[in-house]
Amino acid sequence: MRSLGTLSLFNAPVLYLLWFTKQEVESLLLSGPEEVKAAYGESVTISCHYNQMYRDHTKYWCKGRVYGTCTIVVKTPKNRLSKRSFIADDKDAGVFTVTMTSLRDSDNDKYWCVIARPGKNVFTGVRLRISHTASHMVTTTISPTTSLPAMAQSETSWWAFLRWIFFILMLCCLAATHVIAWRLKTARKIWQNRQIQCQNSNIYD
Repeated sequence: MRSLGTLSLFNAPVLYLLWFTKQEVESLLLSGPEEVKAAYGESVTISCHYNQMYRDHTKYWCKGRVYGTCTIVVKTPKNRLSKRSFIADDKDAGVFTVTMTSLRDSDNDKYWCVIARPGKNVFTGVRLRISHTASHMVTTTISPTTSLPAMAQSETSWWAFLRWIFFILMLCCLAATHVIAWRLKTARKIWQNRQIQCQNSNIYD
């Protein structure tokens, strides 16, 4: 029973470490702002940054609270027909941008930056919130070439920094778990050896 407890203590950080590593790798493949605010009736441009290994892959903008059931709004390379949404892919910069015009209340939803690839697509969520405040607010008229990419890169860098801190902490926890498990095992062996010595001593006495 003790060995099972020690094994569980060891598996917990290992499983989390594997999950965290997977999340970190995916964040390096595709990233975008977690939330964007825009004014009703105005336009908004959202940038999704991707790894150059996907420069020739199809990218698309998908709408829906859950990725698995979302509806494609626009996609590359043919720019799927949409009256109010447009997509452009800058392969050299490694970023595709989506512009939504004449924003409505129905546009207030969860969206997904998606890169199509064999097996499992790469995707990241973006929450779009529509506001009825003054239309000249900065967040409704984000420049597609300056403001939004800067915001996205800043936010991505910040979260990447936090994720690496957690990653290092998990490595420390994993190392500590190994040390504790080793000490418990060593202490158990010492105790067993002492028990054997005591038994042998009693026999000879």
